[in-house]
Amino acid sequence: MSADPRPLTGEPLALDLLNTRWMREGAVQDLLSDIDGLAVWLAANALDGRFEADALTLRHALQTRDALRAAVHGAAVAPLDAILEHGRIRATLTAEGPGEVPEFRDSTWGPAWLAARNYLELLTAAPDRIRGCAHEACILHFFDTSRNGTRRWCSMAACGNRAKASRHYARTRET
Repeated sequence: MSADPRPLTGEPLALDLLNTRWMREGAVQDLLSDIDGLAVWLAANALDGRFEADALTLRHALQTRDALRAAVHGAAVAPLDAILEHGRIRATLTAEGPGEVPEFRDSTWGPAWLAARNYLELLTAAPDRIRGCAHEACILHFFDTSRNGTRRWCSMAACGNRAKASRHYARTRET
């Protein structure tokens, strides 16, 4: 399996699925352009032991990514709700105590459903902290975990630095 080429990883599952599309040198890159990319994404989220990287799982992941994008940008929520119909949470009691187990009618919906469910969890926790990068050429998303909730960039090293450099360049050209 190849390495994960994405510039931003480690976000909550829903946003990590959104971040399978990113910009590089003005062109959109797409990790989910094939089954190998799906395998990379599943492994990055520790889902590779539970779900297969196959054509149907890829199709459901792409459908969910589109639905998440629409929901995050305030468009239709019905597509995401339709994805949530493919699974459910079953309450359980284990030796460790109460728990929840996700169940799917069709396991090819598993990763997509888990991402959609994670989006609901993010909305419950702090909907105002789900953000798109403020850099005009960036399409990545993140969950702002900063103390004061003022994070603007997907990465300070990448987009934040580019914005600072651009402002500095504009100031020096004015003088």
